[in-house]
Amino acid sequence: MSKKMKLLFLCTGNSCRSQMAEGWTKQLKGDQIEVYSAGVETHGLNPYAVKVMAEEGVDISSNHSKLVSSLKGIEFDYVITVCGHANETCPFFPGKTKKVHVGFDDPPKLAETLSTEAEKLACYRRVRDEIKAYVSTLPESLLTDAI
Repeated sequence: MSKKMKLLFLCTGNSCRSQMAEGWTKQLKGDQIEVYSAGVETHGLNPYAVKVMAEEGVDISSNHSKLVSSLKGIEFDYVITVCGHANETCPFFPGKTKKVHVGFDDPPKLAETLSTEAEKLACYRRVRDEIKAYVSTLPESLLTDAI
């Protein structure tokens, strides 16, 4: 049996997008990919992200927001930045690690001016579904996207 690819989803606060990506990858690609998520900062796990993932049968409620520095010593095959800030401030990863940027809208930012919970959840659901669509292309899409 071949070794699983090691992949890190990196976001600003590891509260929403990277957490959803980790959850989807575990569910859809766990047989091929060993997945992690982290942030360049920590903002805590977003409850709306937990809620919309649970709607799809993906439980991320026991995840926690962690700094990328807490994963030192793990040699990743790929680091995927899911927001512009993380892409701009991504730390150096030594060795064979390849960096890929796949930006997704920030659900909290999209939802901040909306008044109802239904409107806010719609933002999270859209991004959740976009992340699922991307994760479903893994690992094949990485072979063409890496910098």
